[in-house]
Amino acid sequence: MKYQEITKQGINKLMDSFYAKVRADTGELGKIFRDTIGDDDESWEKHKTKIAAFWGGIFLGEQEYRGAPLRAHLDLPPFPRELFTQWLNLFAQSVQQIFEAPCAQQILQRAQAIAARFQYVLYDMPHKES
Repeated sequence: MKYQEITKQGINKLMDSFYAKVRADTGELGKIFRDTIGDDDESWEKHKTKIAAFWGGIFLGEQEYRGAPLRAHLDLPPFPRELFTQWLNLFAQSVQQIFEAPCAQQILQRAQAIAARFQYVLYDMPHKES
């Protein structure tokens, strides 16, 4: 059964689905996540909870998220821009598995906007040299 509206439970299922795909990725995307999060289940659960709170803030108005997602990406070692496409593809697969079309479209539009902003800041915007 797919969710017909965006709920906390639906977001949690989305995180389970998406991060299972990321964790199973044997390429560069999976490696970046494993290098950043770790290999143990506890670290992945903690990360999923944090990112679920991020999406809950966006779609449900929750105030649980603490973090700076753009800063976290800026602090990563440089990675190819193409990985955003792979990330979005895996995310879209999970969104479409969990949510009915209207909700899925709403979530994907927001994810695409966030990815575009991150890509602009990471790759297109001039950065000061340290």
